Amino acid sequence: MKIYTKTGDQGQTSLVGGTRVSKADDRLEAYGTADELNSFIGLLRAKSEDKELDETFNFIQNKLFNLGTVLATEPDSDRLEMVKAFFIKQEDVSYMEHQIDLLSQDLPQEHSFVLPAGNERVALAHVCRTVCRRLERQMVRLLNHQGNKPEEYEKSALQFVNRLSDFFFVASKSMAQKDKCEIFLWKKL
Repeated sequence: MKIYTKTGDQGQTSLVGGTRVSKADDRLEAYGTADELNSFIGLLRAKSEDKELDETFNFIQNKLFNLGTVLATEPDSDRLEMVKAFFIKQEDVSYMEHQIDLLSQDLPQEHSFVLPAGNERVALAHVCRTVCRRLERQMVRLLNHQGNKPEEYEKSALQFVNRLSDFFFVASKSMAQKDKCEIFLWKKL
């Protein structure tokens, strides 16, 4: 079986349900960024041997794949019912909040901005954080373009992505502490 279909050669692709859209569409930007974040998390997992963090990374990667499926489905599509099983729920947001609380309980409080630096896995956690922030901005843009009041599943998804960026910030600090790596603070030079 050939992997290429040639259906995207003219700069268009299909959403879940078959609607053809430009590859520059806001919806594609959003789910493409979810995919990019997922790939960076995979790289971070490859650089980390922390079993507890790996369980959380696995959870996040699966949820991001689900989120990508939902983002690839138009909200007024008859296919939305089909992808309901992939919706991010409030319990997923609560799970991330719990993981953030667990990681941050033994970390020192910084009174300055933290620079995205350190060893390789700390820096990768910061890359995940910044890509996650971009995903959040793209999701807000997508919701604003829809012009409707966001549905509960959309609100939960946005909250989840917001918590993910917080999680990666705290994870970067936790990794730095475990690896005895300096946390670089911003200095006004």
